[in-house]
Amino acid sequence: QVQLVESGGGSVQSGGSLRLSCAASGSTWTYNCMGWFRQAPGKEREGVAHISTTFGTTYYYDSVKGRFTISQDNSKNTVYLQMNDLKPEDTAMYYCAAGLWSGTMCRAYKYWGQGTQVTVSS
Repeated sequence: QVQLVESGGGSVQSGGSLRLSCAASGSTWTYNCMGWFRQAPGKEREGVAHISTTFGTTYYYDSVKGRFTISQDNSKNTVYLQMNDLKPEDTAMYYCAAGLWSGTMCRAYKYWGQGTQVTVSS
């Protein structure tokens, strides 16, 4: 089993920045990539960014390209999401998940965190 714990959420004004963290523990050898997702009230969950924990390859969804950066510290089994130039439409619960890399992105998610809330005011 893998436990994922997100942190770093909060409330910021439009144009501000936040850095989310996702710390993994347990059977960390059972996955080779991590992804960030978000879900706003009344909306479907959407992908934000992925990273291969083996090679550091990244993938970004169009809505966050150029504003968000995913990174990792393998010594801490932690993945980060640096979010800059935040907009009100970025408001959502943000989740990290651990899975298996296939093709150009992380898939087959096995484990999910409990989420951290990000609220951006205009």
